[in-house]
Amino acid sequence: MQNPSRFKIDAPKSLASQVADRLREAIIDGEFALGAMIPEESLAAQFGVSRTPVREALNQLQLQGLVVVRPQRGSYVFEPSAEDVAAICEFRCLVEPRAAALAHQHAKAETLATLRAAIDEMEAARTARDAVRYGRADTRLHEAFFQHCGNPYLQAAYATAATKIATLRTHLSAPADVLHPRGFEQHSQLLALFDAGHFAEFEALMRLHVTGTRDSYVRSLNARQQG
Repeated sequence: MQNPSRFKIDAPKSLASQVADRLREAIIDGEFALGAMIPEESLAAQFGVSRTPVREALNQLQLQGLVVVRPQRGSYVFEPSAEDVAAICEFRCLVEPRAAALAHQHAKAETLATLRAAIDEMEAARTARDAVRYGRADTRLHEAFFQHCGNPYLQAAYATAATKIATLRTHLSAPADVLHPRGFEQHSQLLALFDAGHFAEFEALMRLHVTGTRDSYVRSLNARQQG
C-alpha cells in the first residue's frame, strides 16, 4: 500500500491569511500605533484586493487579541489597560521559567544557540539604535524557551499571548531598552543562568525582569494617556 503522505501538498494561504500575516507584522513592528484605527479601504487598495479578505484578516487578528472590531465604527489596534499588562506579565512569570527548565532538559544546545544569536542581534540593534530590530531579537530570545521546551500544551498556552507580548515589547519597552543597558544586561544574565542550570536564580531574575517590564509598560501607557 502506498504511503498517502507522498501525495500531500501544502495548500496555498488564502488572501485573508496573507493579509493577516502582513498586518500582524505591521502591528508588532509599530507601523500602527496602539489604539490606532486600521483603514480597511486604503489597506485593500494597497494590497490590491477587495475589502472582503481585509475584513476576514481583521477578524482573524481580533481572535488573537491584536485588533478590536467595533461595529459601525471600524477596526482598531488593541490598547491595553494597566490591568491587562499586569495579567500578561504575571502569566509570563509563571510559564517562562518552567519552559526554560524544560528546554534545558530537552534541547540545551539548541536553546543556547538561539539565545546567543538573539543576544548578538540585540547588541547590534543597540549599536544601531534600532528599536524594532531590538524588539524582534528580544522576542526571539524569550520565545526560544517555548520553541525548545518539548511540551505542546505549554507552547499552546504561550501562543495565546505571544503576539500581544511581542507588540507591547516593540511599542512600549524596546525604544527605551535600545538606549539603556539594564534590560540587555539582564538578558545576558538569564543566558548565563540557563547555561549553568541555576533555575532558582533564573526564576528570580526572570520575575525581576518581567516586573520591571510591567512597570515600564504602565509608565509608557500613562504617558501616552497624559500626552
